[in-house]
Amino acid sequence: MRSRISFGLAFAAAAGVLLLLHYPYLRLPYFWDEAGYYIPAALDFYHHGLLIPQNTLPTGHTPLMSIYLGLAWRLLGNSPLATRTAIILLATGTLAALYALGRIVARRETAAWACALLAISPLFFAQSSLAHLDLAAALSTTAAVLLLLRRRLVWFAVLLSLAVMTKETAIVFLPVAWIFAWRIRKELNPSAAAWLVLPLAPLTAWALYYHHATGFWTGNPVYLKYNLYSTLTPGRIAVTFLRRLYQVFIAGFNWLLLAAAVLGYRKAAKAGISSEHSTLLPPGQVQLRKDFFFLAAGLALAYIGMLSVVGGAVLSRYLLPIFPCFYLALMLFVDCLPRPAMRGLAALAAVCFIASWFINPPYPFPYEDNLAYADFIHLHQQAADFLAAQPNNPRIMTAWPATGELAQPELGYVKKPLRVVRLEGFTAQDFHPVSPRSFDLLYLYSRQWNPPDNWLRHFLWVENTLEYVPAMTAGSVERKFHLRLLATFRDRGQWVKIYSR
Repeated sequence: MRSRISFGLAFAAAAGVLLLLHYPYLRLPYFWDEAGYYIPAALDFYHHGLLIPQNTLPTGHTPLMSIYLGLAWRLLGNSPLATRTAIILLATGTLAALYALGRIVARRETAAWACALLAISPLFFAQSSLAHLDLAAALSTTAAVLLLLRRRLVWFAVLLSLAVMTKETAIVFLPVAWIFAWRIRKELNPSAAAWLVLPLAPLTAWALYYHHATGFWTGNPVYLKYNLYSTLTPGRIAVTFLRRLYQVFIAGFNWLLLAAAVLGYRKAAKAGISSEHSTLLPPGQVQLRKDFFFLAAGLALAYIGMLSVVGGAVLSRYLLPIFPCFYLALMLFVDCLPRPAMRGLAALAAVCFIASWFINPPYPFPYEDNLAYADFIHLHQQAADFLAAQPNNPRIMTAWPATGELAQPELGYVKKPLRVVRLEGFTAQDFHPVSPRSFDLLYLYSRQWNPPDNWLRHFLWVENTLEYVPAMTAGSVERKFHLRLLATFRDRGQWVKIYSR
């Protein structure tokens, strides 16, 4: 009973710290894919009980996040504050699962460092209040690893089923679990091992239901072309694989923690001590640590391999399910160093992680990888306020996600819908068929981070491999349509420009 009370207090304290750190961002309107899919899908469940959304293009995603947000809105009210609070509770749960996992394979301090570094890592911190699927999948996947280590296969099957119903790609961990079960088969009875097929059942049921309702096993024609058919080329797979390795091992100062882990490994190797014995663990924990390394490596290989082959957008957040175990594994090696060195390097990594909340890299990256997403939202709030104040209800031409921001008040940018003319993007090809008579105002904005000293400009072959198509410059668009600049908004390298004819 006392341990449950202690856990509850610790969970509440961790949630409080995360809420406090995210306080400036809790009331922000919805961002990018939140506005484009996840919030509209959750609203369809909230208002109409729909598992397959109708007010946005269905993509085949399993529905547990929509259900979770719908229930959260019933309890807390439908608002960005309620949404972001609900997501922060998922982040807190992920940290709790990681700490429990760390306590069975490491010292208390090592587990605490792993949790702290995960919590403040720029990707996890940014995603801790955004209504995407990947953080919830990270929670259930990390808890599933913990239960697999404890040989609780029934509960493992339940947790991985929840992960799959949160995001269908979590099923990629199941073959790793099967291999692990084969390795420890002498400890298992056949009936327990049979539970390892359970996560296939809800995914199969969902696929059948989705096919019955839409005619597709997953997604839609556009979604499948972008995320599957267009990605299956050897060159693209190889480049995406390298990008995935960069996202895991280098981005956001992960390279610093990796370097510390390498130092710890080399010190242990020189001393003739394996990482399993470096902290004088009991024999049972030594085996658990070996099992953990196997599962962490298998989880990482499964996700990196899968996401190198499928997925049109090479977003870092898709890798979130591997990061809790990844940070714990690195800290187990860092823990091989003398205690002062371990603490000093972990603290240095923590400082660099926090700096990465605000420091953008010198090359394009998704705004959602750090607090650049908040800068984007602030700019678009200013633009929406300016456009809403314009007389005569003008026709505003822009590209998604700004189209949704201006047309859907529930996303938090406008109080009533504005008249929107939709563009696919801001490239020369997108503007080619546009008639000057089709709009009154033009709303341009920086759709991606593109700093003046963009390193990719020095490596044109990289840009070509990434299929990067630059947007038309604002000046070129202004001259093409003979426009007049009405307003400009800027924030930390991002910009919005409003033109009139």
